[in-house]
Amino acid sequence: MTQKLAMLALLVEDYDEALAFYVNKLGFELIEDRPVPEQQKRWVVVAPPGSTAHLLLARAANDEQTTRIGNQTGGRVFLFLHTDDFHRDYQRYREQGIEFIRGPIDEPYGTVGVFRDLYGNLWDLIEPARPALA
Repeated sequence: MTQKLAMLALLVEDYDEALAFYVNKLGFELIEDRPVPEQQKRWVVVAPPGSTAHLLLARAANDEQTTRIGNQTGGRVFLFLHTDDFHRDYQRYREQGIEFIRGPIDEPYGTVGVFRDLYGNLWDLIEPARPALA
């Protein structure tokens, strides 16, 4: 049996605001943006360049969902974004006004920094450590 995680829903306040952040600031690709009129919403999907995992930007539909925007994991790091060049992306994100709350730091598993998205969700930006040559 083969399985893979394909998509994750991320609660947002506003589709266009979220797209501006994820596409314009983080450099994600817009995969799909289509209206779903019978549900008064849009199907908005983004992904980091080259990624097979996608984010569904899901506008909160009720009061309970609204309370979860920016804190879907109770304050823990929520999403882990791997990069092939930490310092390039770290610098680019800081130039875009992205707030890093920890790092950069070198860990045994790689170089990592923690940033907040536009709603306060915590992300790890990680350049995984390369295996040591034998």
